[in-house]
Amino acid sequence: MSDDDALRVALRLKALADPARVKIMSLLFNSSAGEENTGELAAVLGLSESTVSHHLGQLRKAGLIESDRRGMSVYHRPHRDALLALCAVLDPNCCS
Repeated sequence: MSDDDALRVALRLKALADPARVKIMSLLFNSSAGEENTGELAAVLGLSESTVSHHLGQLRKAGLIESDRRGMSVYHRPHRDALLALCAVLDPNCCS
């Protein structure tokens, strides 16, 4: 594993090192619509929208989610390739 790969993995794992962020990722992966908006996530998690927005920003910065604004709402979806890449770096045999 190169130093760059190790840094990328460490940043993604750091972003996941918070229970709320793990829950957000689980909600996004299990969403029947394939995406959720900030308000929906906040309601399910029982957290304020500003707190959820902070967590989403950390996940986005790590490349684990993608977001786009539609009107007054921001919708978020998991960046599946980033998670597959994370798994593949940790265990090259996991995704074959």
